[in-house]
Amino acid sequence: MAKERTELDVASERAVLAAVRLPDSKYDQRDPFGELRALAEQAGAIVVGECTQRLERPVAGTYMGVGKLEELKGLCEELGATSVIFDHDLSPRQIANIEKQTGRKIVDRSELILDIFAGRATTREAQLQVELAQLEYTFPRLRAMWDHLERIVGGGGLTGIGTRGPGEQQLEIDRRLVQRRKLALQRELAEIQSRRRREVAARKREHFTVGIVGYTNAGKSTLFNALTAGGAYADDRLFATLVSRTRAWDLGGGLEVMLSDTVGFVRDIPHHLVASFRATLEEATHADVLLIVLDVSDEAAEMQFGTVNAVLDDLFEQIETSGHEEDRLWARPERILLLNKCDLLKDNAAVLAWQGAVPGAMAISALAREDGTPGLGIEALRARVRAIATGDIGVFDVTVPLADSKTVHLIETRGQVLERTYGEGVVTLRARIGKRQLAQLRSLGARLELADESGARVELEPVAKTARRPGW
Repeated sequence: MAKERTELDVASERAVLAAVRLPDSKYDQRDPFGELRALAEQAGAIVVGECTQRLERPVAGTYMGVGKLEELKGLCEELGATSVIFDHDLSPRQIANIEKQTGRKIVDRSELILDIFAGRATTREAQLQVELAQLEYTFPRLRAMWDHLERIVGGGGLTGIGTRGPGEQQLEIDRRLVQRRKLALQRELAEIQSRRRREVAARKREHFTVGIVGYTNAGKSTLFNALTAGGAYADDRLFATLVSRTRAWDLGGGLEVMLSDTVGFVRDIPHHLVASFRATLEEATHADVLLIVLDVSDEAAEMQFGTVNAVLDDLFEQIETSGHEEDRLWARPERILLLNKCDLLKDNAAVLAWQGAVPGAMAISALAREDGTPGLGIEALRARVRAIATGDIGVFDVTVPLADSKTVHLIETRGQVLERTYGEGVVTLRARIGKRQLAQLRSLGARLELADESGARVELEPVAKTARRPGW
């Protein structure tokens, strides 16, 4: 008799990893199951075996061929495995068919990632995001998950004539409950996200902002801790960070910017998870500069870099079409590729290759040296971000309406005011400040006129949406 599919946890279960490699599959050729194995182990599973099949296209009903499924079943029996974890997203019918064929619980890639996120979510926002993503994943799979009701409707399955009855009624009840819960989660999450958008917009008006993004386990939180006193949790495991953190980063000379650490990306991250975690990434996607941390010592670095840029582009497109007032003046941030863990390389050949492919890429080591001094490239990174944050520094006469006390305050905090001259309804501040900072103030609605020390009018280039570099 089929069992109700209600328990999906794989913790402490012996699992076999399975995959169908298609001609266009993206994975690490040198260690095809490396990432899936790490994900499974993070979820608590004990990986005991692997099974691979190469096909031109997946088999419609079972993804794998029937003969390979028999081989998979035999492997599970030989190794005492109770679960099979697939490196793909499977349809509800495929999961049901494979479970019937192998007699084992089948978990697909999205389900595994969602399970890990559920175990790591600690804040109310993260818990809401994970639960919503789980419901988005579960809703189209309800019919397959209720396969135990076949016995109620005479074993004829849940489709076709003559199948209506208690099972169909329960299925519809469950669907309504899921829809109702989804709406409740969406309302609560929308309130939190709206509040976060306002906070991010306010922070962006007040400060130059920098976001750290990258593949999971690339060293983002280690870098965050090296640059700030943030105390972000850093560990050598996937998804060590699920909640973004924002702290002040002192660039020297009285200039301070806000730095945000974010959740890491993975290959084929579930679409629903990207959508629900957009608010978590709000800090980074609305930054003036993005630091993309790449573990250059990882053999799969090229695939990881492509994944990060694909997810970022997806998020940026969502922002550009969101219609939120807070996004009206949003501009794509400048990106700096950080080649982290370069100290683990035998030579600098890989670093030179990356710098040739991505102009401006910087080699760094986020870990501090044994004597406590900053790691390789950290001071150079600080200087580069400082140069971007200030732009061309000069002495300018900035005329602002007296009523605009906020802009006056921002000029005082972002630059050095040398002299003040008051006129009718205006104040002229002679300040040493970067042109980019003034341009940003204007883009955020400040009414100001700008002249150099000789009195000649100075034009500011608008802070516009940045063009995407080739390959980014």
